[in-house]
Amino acid sequence: MKLVIRETDVEISAVRSSGAGGQNVNKVSSAIHLRFDTRASSLPAAVKARLLALKDQRVTSDGVIIIKSQQHRSQEMNRDAALARLSDLVNSVAAPPKPRRPTKPSRAAKKRRLEGKILRGKIKTLRSKVTDG
Repeated sequence: MKLVIRETDVEISAVRSSGAGGQNVNKVSSAIHLRFDTRASSLPAAVKARLLALKDQRVTSDGVIIIKSQQHRSQEMNRDAALARLSDLVNSVAAPPKPRRPTKPSRAAKKRRLEGKILRGKIKTLRSKVTDG
C-alpha cells in the first residue's frame, strides 16, 4: 500500500546561507527545509500513530517531520529530493511489519527432530546386528 502525500499538507521553505560564503555558496543558498505536520495531514490514524512513535530525529515530539535537502544546485531538485525522502519515510511506516521468525523451535519441530534421531538410532542398531550376524 503506497500512500500519497498531498502538496497542500507540506510546507516548503527555501533557506539562505547565513555564513561568510565559500566554495559551496550556490549549494547552500538552494537548500530546502520541508515541514510536514502529521496531525494535520490526511494520513490514516494508524499511520499517524506509528509516525509519532517512530524513533527518528526528523520527527519532533509534536508530530512535525522536518526534512532538509541541499545536495543539488537547484531548489526544484532539492524540493523533489526532500519530497521523495518524506514519502519514503511515510511509506516505510505505512507498510505492515514483516512477521518475525520465531527464535525458538516449536514443540512440533522438537518432536519431529527427536523422532528422527530415534529412528536413525534404530536403523543403526538394525544394521549393526545384520553385519555382526
